[in-house]
Amino acid sequence: MPDIDYIRGEIERMRAQVGRQRKEILQLQRAGIPSASAEALLERMLAKIDTLCGQRYELRKAEPHHNKRRVLGGRSW
Repeated sequence: MPDIDYIRGEIERMRAQVGRQRKEILQLQRAGIPSASAEALLERMLAKIDTLCGQRYELRKAEPHHNKRRVLGGRSW
């Protein structure tokens, strides 16, 4: 399983692609060109992001928390 930094980077990259895809869909719609296949691609991309977010959540949950119950000053209350 990939590490959490890789998954975070992949989520960030995919979100940028989603933004570009949405802009492209708008351009197609303005031009009167059918955009069903582009919208299907967008749905697959969003599903992939959801999967990656789930993996990130599982990795974050399994990660040990070395600074648990600490305030910014370093005191433990």
